[in-house]
Amino acid sequence: MARPEKVRLGEILVQQKLLSEEQLQFALGEQKRTGRKLGRVFVENGFVTEEQISGALARQLNIPYINLKFFNIDPEVVRALPETQARRFRAIALEGRGGSMLIGMADPTDLFAYDEISRTVKRPIELAVVNEGELLQTIDRIYRRTEEITDFARELEEDLGDSYVDFGNLGGAPGIEEAPVVKLLQSVFDDATQVRASDIHIEPQEGRLQIRFRIDGVLHLQTEADIKIAQALALRLKLMSGLDISEKRLPQDGRFAIKVKQQQVDVRISTMPTQFGESVVMRLLNQSGGILKLDSIGMPPSMVKKFRAILQRPNGLVLVTGPTGSGKTTTLYGALAELNSMERKLITVEDPVEYRLPGVNQVQINEKIDLTFARVLRSALRQDPDVVLVGEMRDQETAQIGMRAALTGHLVLSTLHTNDAVSTPIRLLDMGVPRYMVATSLQAVLAQRLVRVICESCAEPYTLKPTEQEWLKSELGDTVNARKYLHGRGCTHCNGTGYRGRTGVYEMLEMSEAVATAANHHDPAHFMKVAQEQMAGQTLRRHGVALVVAGRTTVSEAMRISNQFDD
Repeated sequence: MARPEKVRLGEILVQQKLLSEEQLQFALGEQKRTGRKLGRVFVENGFVTEEQISGALARQLNIPYINLKFFNIDPEVVRALPETQARRFRAIALEGRGGSMLIGMADPTDLFAYDEISRTVKRPIELAVVNEGELLQTIDRIYRRTEEITDFARELEEDLGDSYVDFGNLGGAPGIEEAPVVKLLQSVFDDATQVRASDIHIEPQEGRLQIRFRIDGVLHLQTEADIKIAQALALRLKLMSGLDISEKRLPQDGRFAIKVKQQQVDVRISTMPTQFGESVVMRLLNQSGGILKLDSIGMPPSMVKKFRAILQRPNGLVLVTGPTGSGKTTTLYGALAELNSMERKLITVEDPVEYRLPGVNQVQINEKIDLTFARVLRSALRQDPDVVLVGEMRDQETAQIGMRAALTGHLVLSTLHTNDAVSTPIRLLDMGVPRYMVATSLQAVLAQRLVRVICESCAEPYTLKPTEQEWLKSELGDTVNARKYLHGRGCTHCNGTGYRGRTGVYEMLEMSEAVATAANHHDPAHFMKVAQEQMAGQTLRRHGVALVVAGRTTVSEAMRISNQFDD
C-alpha cells in the first residue's frame, strides 16, 4: 500500500456533512487554545462520535474500518509492535498478510507514525482505521505483563542466590524502585489491573511458587516461579502493609494503597502460614472506578424503584443477603451513595472498610482491642445518625442492637449469610432475635448472586444439553425449544473463557403487613408460604432464566447460582 497522503480531518468531516463550518471553526480555536488533538475536541464537544471519525477517514483514504470489539487478535502478531510504540502512535498490529502486515491506526494520516512503524516491523504495511477508545482498551488487555513477570521473578531469584537479603532495609533505601522484588510486584499489580482481577493469590507449593488471579469470580494461573522468591515477596508485602515481618507463624491482615496506571488501588492483604511458606491473598479495590449506582448493578428497573422507595423510609432494617463474593457490599454502597446528603448523618461499621465514601463516617472493627461490631454500634447510635450501615450481622448481640436501632428511628442497612430472601427472617429468629422485633423492624430483604456475562466479541448460538433443557422447562414450559440461546466461543477479549464481566441476579421480599403478621406466627412453614406468595415468583432462579433468554448469560451460569439454594 502507498504511503497515505496528509489530509485535513476537519475538512473531511465537513465534506461528508458530519460537521458544520461553524463547529469546525470553534474546534480549531479550542485546539489552538488548549493544544489538544482536533479529533478529541470534536468528540468531547459532542459534534461527532469516534465511530463517525473512523468511518469518515476510512471512506476518504479508501481503507477498511475495523471494529476491534469483534476482531480476534493474535497475541503473537501484536508483539511485532512494542507496547511503547503502540501507545505512542495509537496503532496495533492486526495480522500478517504474506509479505506485508495489516496495522490498525486511530489516525492513519500520521505520516511520521507510518514511517516509524514501517521501520519497526521491517516489512511493507497496509493500514486500517480503528476507533481510539477501543484501541487503547485492546492495548491494555493484549500487552500483558506475563513475560515481564517471569523475567523479574528470575532476576529476583538470581539476586537472592543462596544468600540472605535484609528486606527490613528495603523500607527507605535509595534505588528501591530498581530492586527486583519491587519491579516484580509492580508488574504483577499492573497485569492484575489490566485483566480486571479482583484478587491476587501468591501461594508457595512444594518446589514452586504459584501466582493466580481471580477474574470474574474464577481463578486463573498467572505464573509459576522458583519457591526461593516466596519469602522475599511475602516480606516486601508485609512491609508495605505495616505488618509484623518477624511473625511468620500466625495469620495477619492489613491494607495499603498503590498507584497503578494513574489509578489509586486499595489493597487488602491477608497472610496465612502454610506447609511450604506464607500464602498471601490480596483483594484489589479500585477506588477510581467510583461507587456503582443502583441502576447499573443489574437489578430489574421495577425492583430498583421499589428498593429506592424502601430506602427513603425514616426507619427500619434493610438486609442484603447472599454468599461471600455475591456483590452485597457493592449494592449497599450503591444504596449509601443515594442516601448520602447534607441533611443526613451516615455512619458505617465495617470489617474492613472496603470503599471510602466522602461525607460518611466509616468505622473499622478491631477485635484485638475489643472494638467489636456490637460495641461500635452502641456508640454509633449515640452519635445521632440517620442511617447506619452494619457490615455484617454476625451474632445475636449485633442483630439485636441493629434491630433496636431500626425500631427507634434509624434506617439500618446490613448483610447476612443466607441462601434466599424467604429464609432470612427465620435465620434471624434462629439467631435469637425476638419474633416481634423481626416482624416490626424488618422492611425488606434483598437476596443476590453474581453471574458471568457472555463476552460480546465471541457470542454465538448454543444448543442446549438435555439436563439444561429439563432445568429450563420448569420456568419456560414448552417454549424452551422455540427460543435461541448463546454462549461465548472464547477469544482474546475474554482470555478464552467466553465470559467478560459479571452482573447481579436479584430477588426481593418486601415485609408487607401480611408477611409481618406471618413472621409473628410460630409455624415457619406458614411464614414461608405467605412470603413466597408475596414475592409472586420473582425469584433468583427466574431472574437468572430471564438473563439466559435475553442472551446475557449462559444456562450453566444460571444453573450454578440456582444450585446454591436448591439444596
